[in-house]
Amino acid sequence: MRATQAILAIAIGGTVLAGSAVAPALAQDVRIAVTNASSDAALFIADKRGYYRQEGLTVSFTAFDSGAKMVAPLGAGQLDVGGGGASPGLFNAVERGVDLRIVADKALNTKGYSFQSFLVRKDLMDSGAFKGFADLKGRKVAIVAQASSDNSVLNEALKLGGLTYNDVEKVFMGFTQHAVAYQNGAIDASITTEPTTSFILKAGTAKRFTTNDSFYPDHQTAVILYSGEFVKKRPAEATKFMKAYIRAVRDYNDALKDGKMAGKDAEAIIAILTETSNIKDPEVYRMMTPHGCNPDGRVNVASLKKDWQFFKDQGAISGAVTVDKVLDMSFVDAALKDLPPYVPAAK
Repeated sequence: MRATQAILAIAIGGTVLAGSAVAPALAQDVRIAVTNASSDAALFIADKRGYYRQEGLTVSFTAFDSGAKMVAPLGAGQLDVGGGGASPGLFNAVERGVDLRIVADKALNTKGYSFQSFLVRKDLMDSGAFKGFADLKGRKVAIVAQASSDNSVLNEALKLGGLTYNDVEKVFMGFTQHAVAYQNGAIDASITTEPTTSFILKAGTAKRFTTNDSFYPDHQTAVILYSGEFVKKRPAEATKFMKAYIRAVRDYNDALKDGKMAGKDAEAIIAILTETSNIKDPEVYRMMTPHGCNPDGRVNVASLKKDWQFFKDQGAISGAVTVDKVLDMSFVDAALKDLPPYVPAAK
């Protein structure tokens, strides 16, 4: 594996990888963009367990601080595979002619495996100043980016408190920055993903009010993206990649038990995560709530369309681009033809 691990600051509408040295891919090379979130697990499992190699593929990883920043280099064919939320920036980029496809599930907030939580600053909960979503009016709530699917998740939470999306002050920052923001009192609440959630809870600066599956069940939090060039010019490699990825997703699912990473080969999966992510304490992975993921790679289309409608209503999506225009399940379908049906490991 050739690990690039460079943070590339790329604006959606700006110059694509200006001045960078991204080599053209050989036929067997697959260039993967990651965010180093726990939802990247299957991408790394497939590498460490040799599933890419078994398909005749070599891979390299490039790290970004949000999925939105992958869009430009993916659309330019400088990267092949990425992962992130189905954000307004993604749809607007496709409307402008940037060629991308949503091809598979990456992370779901399924019941019992909601890896995203709604956190509230500890002193607000302890004092009774915060009792429910209605108490967020006028307060500062952190979400990962202005153009992320978490905006729609926040909207669903606020509706339960009789509030609108504009009744709170949004603070946009990467998940790892949430921990520091709670320490210095810069935010009152947040939608935070694992493993940062467990890190914050262990530090004691915030408390979990609820998990996201309680107010937005089965939310399609993250998806796998293919570049248009990968889809059109290298469909054989794109299918092979999907086979390796789904095998890794199934390994990941087998490692889940009782809302924790405590099932089959869980310690081996934790070892891969501590090696490849920014969190090096295996105990964090043992205590955190892992994300859900469809073992056949299929996305929750209804969730994607619900988020799309919110973004459209907010004026964040321009033009006529739709979820159906961006969605391409053909590589999942092709991979599943060559893979046996998924049989869950005994829990």
